Amino acid sequence: MSDPSSASPPRAAIGVPDRSRTSVRTLSLRALKPAALALGCAPLGKLAADAFTGGLGANPISEALNRLGFWTLTFLALSLAPTPAKDLLGLTWPVRIRRMLGLLAFAYGALHFAFYLGVDQFFDLRAIGADIAKRKFITVGFAALLLLVPLAVTSTDRAVRRMGHRRWKRLHRLAYAAALLGVVHFAWRVKADVRKPVLFAALVGLLLLARLAPAVRRALGRAPRRPG
Repeated sequence: MSDPSSASPPRAAIGVPDRSRTSVRTLSLRALKPAALALGCAPLGKLAADAFTGGLGANPISEALNRLGFWTLTFLALSLAPTPAKDLLGLTWPVRIRRMLGLLAFAYGALHFAFYLGVDQFFDLRAIGADIAKRKFITVGFAALLLLVPLAVTSTDRAVRRMGHRRWKRLHRLAYAAALLGVVHFAWRVKADVRKPVLFAALVGLLLLARLAPAVRRALGRAPRRPG
């Protein structure tokens, strides 16, 4: 019989990682993007189902526009959360789906405008131009969508390499401007009941403050101290 004292210690005791646990974590991380895409498409599926079953109410065009705009702003706000979550909470997994959330925001925003263009206005370009020029909430909403275009175009790794990480990050800060314009568009569109726009404004404001907090702390840390 072997001496029990000579038996090798368990793997955990000598720092060898548990392969099964590591593989489960790897599979979970790989599933993040497909899961985010599936969940991101769910509101669109619900909208299509309601359109076919008469679930959009008495004014289906307005309801469809409202839903598409709501999810545009929702995914845009969610795309701003991963960086503060990493900086303040140490969470890294949201960063893996940040681009997916941004692309979903652009997709819903493009659908929102396309629905207005084709279904609400029947491609009447003269009326659409007049709306953009004269109706403030449409002007602001169109500006927000235009800001999202370069962000969607440069959302690939190749674009990051071509532009350089610093320039790429500077460009993608436009997402905050787009979100703020989106909140204004939402508030001016609904006019009377501004509870949801106010909630979005508070959320975007908090995310912006959380994004700036580490930079403020670093600046304060570098500031020279006055002699006592």
